[in-house]
Amino acid sequence: MTVVHPISRAWITTGGTGAQNYDEFADDSEITQIIADNPHSALAIEMPHRAPESVGKSFTDSLPDAVARLALERAEGSYRESDQVVVLYRITGEGEPPAYGLWSMVDTDQISTNAEEPGLVIRNEDVFIEKVRERVALAGALSTLLSPVLLLQTAKGDDLHAALAAAAESAGKPAATDVDQAGRTHAIWPIGPGAVQDELTALAGGGELVVADGNHRSLAAQTGGLPRFLAVITTPASVFIQPYNRLVAELPLPLDELLARLRAAGATVTEVPRVARIPAKGTIEMYAGGRTFALGLPVDPNGSAVDNLDHALVERVLLRDAIGLDPGDKRISYIGGDYPAEWLRGEVDAGRSELAVLIAPVTVDDFVAVNLERQKLPRKSTWFTPKARGGLVLAQLD
Repeated sequence: MTVVHPISRAWITTGGTGAQNYDEFADDSEITQIIADNPHSALAIEMPHRAPESVGKSFTDSLPDAVARLALERAEGSYRESDQVVVLYRITGEGEPPAYGLWSMVDTDQISTNAEEPGLVIRNEDVFIEKVRERVALAGALSTLLSPVLLLQTAKGDDLHAALAAAAESAGKPAATDVDQAGRTHAIWPIGPGAVQDELTALAGGGELVVADGNHRSLAAQTGGLPRFLAVITTPASVFIQPYNRLVAELPLPLDELLARLRAAGATVTEVPRVARIPAKGTIEMYAGGRTFALGLPVDPNGSAVDNLDHALVERVLLRDAIGLDPGDKRISYIGGDYPAEWLRGEVDAGRSELAVLIAPVTVDDFVAVNLERQKLPRKSTWFTPKARGGLVLAQLD
């Protein structure tokens, strides 16, 4: 019995509603500008308090606006209804192999967060609970899910990849396409009941599924009591991991004192005569006041493999112990791989942040090892690319 199911009542875009997921932005003003440039973007529904006409309202106070916008988009034909479908998904970009996925519904009771908790869906990162509360409130107001959880099929990945590629090859013209901010084309094909749907759902649910993107959305499904959540199930051959860096808007101590604290904690601190860049695994780079520092942060000899990952060391040794900030502090921004090192340096040089922290991406081997042990990565450790586009396929919850 597979844990992957068709979407009972799907709303499929007719074009123009695609959007980056709500948590892919370094600055909330970017969301407002995107909505202003494209008022049909699903971001106006997912982040209603960031829509131009709603700026200044709280998320909760903006929920009626989200409900009204979704009703209007449906009424004006931005989405068409389709029942009992899975949706074939292909992402293509210049110089990249095609990525494939399957939009579907997955059983919430299969989510596992530790070795003692049974389930085929492994969630592997800590989360910010306020974001979870917002997702629960939005789903409750809309009775609709707009953004999927990206799940990586581990056991049947190669077979699923081949089946999805073959299905796309024979599917004909896509029902809709959408071009993202990186120039990738996202194409979708609804697949109704029948042999192809059965084959794809069986392969998609044929082994452990790891949350590659959407830890907040998966926890929101649990917290909100949803029996199933919207997912795109993809394959290892369809994704890669980019760096996930940090910006600190305001340092609560002078830079020289921070360096002294790091050395006192056992870190090696070396100033290097060049601009900061993404380092090799095992080294952290900091950029502040036009200066670059290479850090070797001390590992915990009694800690687990997760405890000594670069992202965990940054969270524990640099942010919490040396700077004195909780990782959830509003002065810390988590910056995904779509923003390169020169952008991070530019934020510091422009005075919008005081410190940039550049971290090597988590390797696929580390990611798999952590998940097989059912341990959690530090929050915001993995930036999978390409990401599933929100607003292409919606799942009505009733």
